[in-house]
Amino acid sequence: MDITMLRHYVAVATELDLGRAASTLGVSQAVVSGSLNQLEAAVGEQLINRSSTPLVVTDAGTLFLVTARAEVAAHDAANAPQPPKAGGKAKASKGKGRAPRVKGEPLPYKKRQSR
Repeated sequence: MDITMLRHYVAVATELDLGRAASTLGVSQAVVSGSLNQLEAAVGEQLINRSSTPLVVTDAGTLFLVTARAEVAAHDAANAPQPPKAGGKAKASKGKGRAPRVKGEPLPYKKRQSR
């Protein structure tokens, strides 16, 4: 199962509304609905009863929700960015000295360039 489908299912089961879940995830409602259909086909059970106005999570959906949350948490923990290692090469300070001389540019603090 795709982790995205599990994220969509957890959001819908938490919000109990496709529109709010879609806005929480930052995707369209059609994407969430399609993802839910694919997940229910893969599991082989109806996870959410969509016939009622407020969505209702079925018994199989409640059991699957625990597994889905654990899978999402494990995936997030495994793919969390590693903190940078301590130590390493120190960077030199740039300082406030003069800028390097560029060919064809006048010298700093000089009003006119001599010929």
